[in-house]
Amino acid sequence: MTITASQVNELREKTGVGLMDCKKVLVETDGNIEDAIKKLREKGLAKASKKSGRSTNEGQIFIKESDNSAVILELNCETDFVANNDQFKECGINLCQLILEKKINTLEELKSLTVSGKTYADFMSEYVMKLGENISVKQFKPLTNQEYLSSYIHMNGKIGVIVSFNKSIDNETAKSIAMHIAATNPAYLSPKDVDPTELDNEKEIIKKQALQEGKPEAIIEKITEGRINKYYKEVCLIEQAYIKDDKLSVKQVLGNGEEITKFIRFSLS
Repeated sequence: MTITASQVNELREKTGVGLMDCKKVLVETDGNIEDAIKKLREKGLAKASKKSGRSTNEGQIFIKESDNSAVILELNCETDFVANNDQFKECGINLCQLILEKKINTLEELKSLTVSGKTYADFMSEYVMKLGENISVKQFKPLTNQEYLSSYIHMNGKIGVIVSFNKSIDNETAKSIAMHIAATNPAYLSPKDVDPTELDNEKEIIKKQALQEGKPEAIIEKITEGRINKYYKEVCLIEQAYIKDDKLSVKQVLGNGEEITKFIRFSLS
């Protein structure tokens, strides 16, 4: 009999098993969904599907650098025990390598790929079965065609940072800035990147606070300007006090025309 795409999709949604395996077993069972589910369980494939609905609150951040590109990826699992398993780490590294090699930019693109002759779903299902837990990619971001890159993963694997610069920079300084980003979690690179709506709201709050404090209206604008500069030092990376020397801002640590161009920080949530 002819197996329709909707039948294959239905079985895939119910079991989490790869499309090709779903189609094959549907042919074997003449399109009977319940029989197909039973047969997949007998083959051991549907074990992975039973885990597909379980929450994934643990995991690790992975980073891979190659030439002038890098990718940061959050791979989730159910327990911290599995997050520290070598096969789980192998999965994360393989995915990062794949993203860089294939120039993948979105999760949708990743899920449509063939990995070592397998569909993405089958590739992930194999690791689910090996590890005995549901695992999933929550997010990833690549940085490509950068002049100079540095990265840092906190020792527990829960926080990771990629930072790019406009030119070559001392390795120790670059790594220290990546560590600074991991520690302080800046919202923006510089004041010009602050969302205008957020900035307007902040100014409005400051003005109301100053009036409630009884400050004269004539100096409200000056007070607002001063407190906004303090706000920038809290949320903007280059304005923040450097963690290794709080007498310097991050931008003062840079020299010889060096600039931070981008940064990405992932924290396991």
